[in-house]
Amino acid sequence: MSTGVHRLRRELRAALAAGERVTGTFVKLPVPEGVELAAEAGFRFVVVDLEHSTLDESAAITLVRHADACGVAALVRVPRVDPPMIARLLESGAVGLQLSMLCTAEQARELRAATRFAPEGSRSISLANRAAGFGAGGLAAFLRAEAESPPLLVGQIETAVTEPWPEVVGGLDVVFVGSTDLAVSLGCLPGDERLRAAVDAVRGAADRAGTAFGGWSPGLAAAGSLGLATAGYLVVGSDLQILADGLRAAASPQGEPDDIP
Repeated sequence: MSTGVHRLRRELRAALAAGERVTGTFVKLPVPEGVELAAEAGFRFVVVDLEHSTLDESAAITLVRHADACGVAALVRVPRVDPPMIARLLESGAVGLQLSMLCTAEQARELRAATRFAPEGSRSISLANRAAGFGAGGLAAFLRAEAESPPLLVGQIETAVTEPWPEVVGGLDVVFVGSTDLAVSLGCLPGDERLRAAVDAVRGAADRAGTAFGGWSPGLAAAGSLGLATAGYLVVGSDLQILADGLRAAASPQGEPDDIP
């Protein structure tokens, strides 16, 4: 059985390289309908959230597999580099990984190693999985497909980075500014000049590294005010936030969108 994971990786990389904006949303609820609705709404990708949600690995794998069946790219946000778990997510059809709280070159190296096969990395190989077509194409074909279209790597910058920027972000596909955590780490609120300067620094690091710039916004209209006007990889809200907004609007015309990712 083959999947579209390598095609989806190529398409996302090509769009980012061409300077297009690709939009997605966080998935926090363990229901496949959320993934289907995101695809129908026109999102190019979803980010299954294993950091700020009650999802466990089993639920995340189910959502990744459903995204693959729907033809929409699924990345998974992880709070740390856990090589065995990362291997299982990739084997289930994840297009890539989004690592929270990235601030060191060592973290970036660990993430890359966990998603690449030797000699480039240390990921363990198996053909008994969905992404490898359960062995139908053979080892050489799978290794070639992974080498040509490896998992996308997204690093979330959410605290001060004290190491040289090129060493921290150089191997990523997307440098993603986590503006809410970044604001808290700076001791300020959204709109503060210190946060604007920090977001500008992250964007500048991405530009110098030739890497796509990304971030989170509660809605498309708010992206510019968050310093994300040029973001190529934009995560818009989440299934939970959008559901909450809809329920509040249905219950009261005064309901306000949540501004926490």
